[in-house]
Amino acid sequence: MAHIIVTGSSRGIGYELCRMFADAGHQVLALSRNDGPIAALAHKNIKTFPFDLSEKADLATLDAFLKTEFQTVDILINNAGKLLNRPFLETDMEVFEEVYRVNVFGVAAMTQMVLPRMPKTGHVVTVSSMGGVQGSMKFPGLSAYSSSKGAVITLTELWAEEFKETGPSFNVLALGAVQTEMLEEAFPGYQAPISAKEMAAYIKDFALTGNKLYNGKLLQVSSSTP
Repeated sequence: MAHIIVTGSSRGIGYELCRMFADAGHQVLALSRNDGPIAALAHKNIKTFPFDLSEKADLATLDAFLKTEFQTVDILINNAGKLLNRPFLETDMEVFEEVYRVNVFGVAAMTQMVLPRMPKTGHVVTVSSMGGVQGSMKFPGLSAYSSSKGAVITLTELWAEEFKETGPSFNVLALGAVQTEMLEEAFPGYQAPISAKEMAAYIKDFALTGNKLYNGKLLQVSSSTP
């Protein structure tokens, strides 16, 4: 039985991940700005409260929770993300920064808080995007989103090097098209070949076992473009 934190748990892959981990007997802390969908599950293995990665007050609330409820965290899944699909010249820099506050600074703050509570055998899995991989196909309008997803790929490599002696392990998954609400927002009408449940099942298994084979690695989990 592992203690697992999943961000971005209100819908899509994050929601399915929490349900799968909990059904398998793991203790899950499900974090998202809207905790309603997860709370509605009323699952005995899931704890949840409203949480915004970019709010210092919410990070303080998380710190207090971890001190009393989750002294050890075995797996952290940085799944939360903010999407912006807008032409670059029409993107106000405040809005550009908002994307980075969630997708980069929020991931860094979350990881920094949880790391001291993780054993050497722990695993930090960050969900990125194929759009953040150098050399992959790029799409107009995703300057803020895709570049932020590139940043967490490099962060993962840096963390793995810095903590290679003490652990935990760090890996990043660059996802291709998955049929989620976020994909529909980015590419209206596009039908992805992979469902949120299918991708969640893969990420669940990888989070539990992938750290035995990988550390500091980017895995491209994609069968299509986008």
